[in-house]
Amino acid sequence: MTADIDKTAGPKDTPAGPQAIKAIPVRHYGRYLTAVIAIAILVAIIYAFGQGKINWHAVPDYFFDSRIMTGVGKTLLLTVLSMVIGIAGGIVLAVMRLSKNPVTSAIAWFYIWFFRGTPVLVQLFLWFNLGLVFEYINLMPFYKDYWSNFMTPLLTALLGLGLNEAAYMAEICRAGLLAVDEGQTEAAHALGMSHGKTLRRIIIPQAMRVIVPPTGNEVINMLKTTSLVAQVQFAELFRYAQDIGQVSGAPVEMYFLAAAWYLVMTSVLSVGQYYIERYYARGSSRQLPPTPWQKVRAHLTSFSSRKVTV
Repeated sequence: MTADIDKTAGPKDTPAGPQAIKAIPVRHYGRYLTAVIAIAILVAIIYAFGQGKINWHAVPDYFFDSRIMTGVGKTLLLTVLSMVIGIAGGIVLAVMRLSKNPVTSAIAWFYIWFFRGTPVLVQLFLWFNLGLVFEYINLMPFYKDYWSNFMTPLLTALLGLGLNEAAYMAEICRAGLLAVDEGQTEAAHALGMSHGKTLRRIIIPQAMRVIVPPTGNEVINMLKTTSLVAQVQFAELFRYAQDIGQVSGAPVEMYFLAAAWYLVMTSVLSVGQYYIERYYARGSSRQLPPTPWQKVRAHLTSFSSRKVTV
């Protein structure tokens, strides 16, 4: 004789629901020690500078001086023009470097080898002092003039910085072009697209994800490198700060002022670089990285929630 089994009846000791897990946060004592050491070093550095005979009031007094503002404008202008030359030349050199023509590839390789292998300051002095061996420049039948009139400090700065930057941008652009799968080129050619149209519409837009981040770093580096052109008689931020420091008797304070302005400009460029990188990451990332404002809001929200929970 078999007994009837109630299949719908569950076990007698079934819990009412899942119990909350009591999580105990792990204490990272090494982080606390590192933070204390970093703060101690920072305080020591501030204390050391506080003992010096530095007229800190001179920095805000000259911060918005007309000469300083003129220097800031010329620094930004020189940075933009030099990067335009560098990026345009870098794209051309990268295409030449990847060309199957051995002559153009060799010319691009030699250019990159020379300009990457010599210091920027040496190149600036070379362009500036070529008038010692060339009395005049003769580009018959296009142009003929004395070298001293032709090679102005601005042109010297543009040639020295722009041509040197083109060598570095060529390697950045070449890396970006090589990062695109070859199947993209083959598919474009199969559709009847020319080599130039394939580069403009298929290869370069995809290569921008690889090219943009190092290019942003090059722009910031170029902004700082412009201080070297003071040695070839071009007046920019650093040169104006030097002149004011010599006249006012506060040269060190003016160097601090120039450094502060460089920090301001590089910070603005860094923010712009971040948003450009975020724009070109739309096709490669499932979720875009948060903006600085979104990060601040997230931290404030988490801090408020922790405070309420406590």
